[in-house]
Amino acid sequence: MHRIFQNFIDLLATAKDAADFSEALSKTATALELTCFAYLSLPSRIEGAPRLISSYPERWTSHYLQSRYERIDPVIEQALRTPEPFQWGVGLQSVRQTRVQKKLLDEAAQFGLRVGFTVPIHDGRGPVAALTFAAEKRNPVFDGRVKSDARVLQLMAMFFHAHVRRRLAKERYIAGVPLSPRELECLEWASQGKSAWEIGRILGISRHTAASYLDSAKEKLGVKTVVQAALRLAAVKREEQN
Repeated sequence: MHRIFQNFIDLLATAKDAADFSEALSKTATALELTCFAYLSLPSRIEGAPRLISSYPERWTSHYLQSRYERIDPVIEQALRTPEPFQWGVGLQSVRQTRVQKKLLDEAAQFGLRVGFTVPIHDGRGPVAALTFAAEKRNPVFDGRVKSDARVLQLMAMFFHAHVRRRLAKERYIAGVPLSPRELECLEWASQGKSAWEIGRILGISRHTAASYLDSAKEKLGVKTVVQAALRLAAVKREEQN
């Protein structure tokens, strides 16, 4: 475990973007024989979007973000209530869930996300975040790891969150509205005439994910089209040059 932890810290130290952070955690999860992970940081403002770095199936994460499921996710609700790590899923007693929450968990199960171990992150410097390791079913390897190394996984989550916040959390204000680095990046490419498909190829993400970032940017800016959002961005750049 010591070697795995040290390698994880080394990878974090050299990570420069979301892809690097995803790779760092993917390699660590593989070394720990944990199937997949998701880091979710809640938005700092009501109009903002959460930050998600994940190895979950992309079809699920895109659907999750577009549906704004972080607002009803029972796992996130529990993470908001407690700073202590917890297990969830099949075979464990859970608090009473609403119909829409049960639907969310049923949908997640279709993508092989039936059980998990979640580390809430309450650092007092911003919104709550959470790091979850998930699997399709309970098994001795998963259960043994989260039980014997719970505190190490919690420490990893805190380190990961601190590095991500420092490297990626800078927001750019357009007409007084904060855009995330990814939203701004997609919007800048769109202003150069690139389609969501082309933006996805350039940034190494899917067309649906690129379109989701553009939709989020439009919503924040209060406009109906990408062209209008791009015009807002262009106006800000002109003001900065004058």
